[in-house]
Amino acid sequence: MDKPVLVILAAGMGSRYGGLKQIDPVDDKGHKIIDFSIYDAVRAGFQKVVFIIKKENEKDFRECVGDAVSKHIEVEYVFQELNKVPEGFVIPEGRVKPWGTAHAILCCKDVVKEPFAVINADDYYGRSAFKTLYDFLTTHQDDEKYRYAMVGYQLGNTLTENGSVARGCCETDADGYLTKIVERTKIAKTADGAAYTDDDGATWTPISLDTPVSMNMWGFTPSILKELESAVDNFFKEEVASNPLKSECFLPMEVDKLLKADKATVKVLSSADKWFGVTYKEDKPFVMESIAKLKAEGVYPDVLW
Repeated sequence: MDKPVLVILAAGMGSRYGGLKQIDPVDDKGHKIIDFSIYDAVRAGFQKVVFIIKKENEKDFRECVGDAVSKHIEVEYVFQELNKVPEGFVIPEGRVKPWGTAHAILCCKDVVKEPFAVINADDYYGRSAFKTLYDFLTTHQDDEKYRYAMVGYQLGNTLTENGSVARGCCETDADGYLTKIVERTKIAKTADGAAYTDDDGATWTPISLDTPVSMNMWGFTPSILKELESAVDNFFKEEVASNPLKSECFLPMEVDKLLKADKATVKVLSSADKWFGVTYKEDKPFVMESIAKLKAEGVYPDVLW
């Protein structure tokens, strides 16, 4: 079996954060959250990483992330650009937002031929998550169905004090397999828990803090890329036509469609770790405190490499 590859989604614009948050240091040594993820991935056994970035950020990204980690893991770059659209499609005037995480993964189709893990560049997942996912990818392969995996976190461990978040909310069966995933694009803390809105805040619906959620940490075989090619084509034909400036093709939604069609299974590998990330600038002090605590506990050395 081919060695699994790590794919990192780093093409987001960082509009809520106010800058290129993927390369913003979170300790006094200049480490970024992405550095800790790659460090954990190397310890788990990954030997290659593919960064999905915007072409305009390539120079900064190489200098701040890629060049340093390339001494410890093979590095490749893939570019998610607005002009990577199906043949015959015209980019809507005024569109600046990327096409979404499913489109981003599809951009890897020419360079990823192995089983692969997917993570966000600006989320901290915890050391055990990488080992658990690596072990799954090296012991499972497609048979009569696609055999995928997802690391699930408790919603309450993934919220920020500083605004709303988007999460894929999951339901599982008795054996720990994903049965349904619903993308909630706006979930916020409340006085007595959490709630989500589907109508820009006009109404809010309570949601349990114990709800398992996706933080976009997935394990796939290459079969997902063929499925995403079809999914992205349909997205441009249907969704973009009705919402040309803001529609996005979300990876969790496309996985959910494969579950409904009975074409795939997704094993939910649970994590009790507390997620943290920099969705908003106000999140950074908490992230820095968390990293300092992990170093003090011996989870990480003061200088990673």
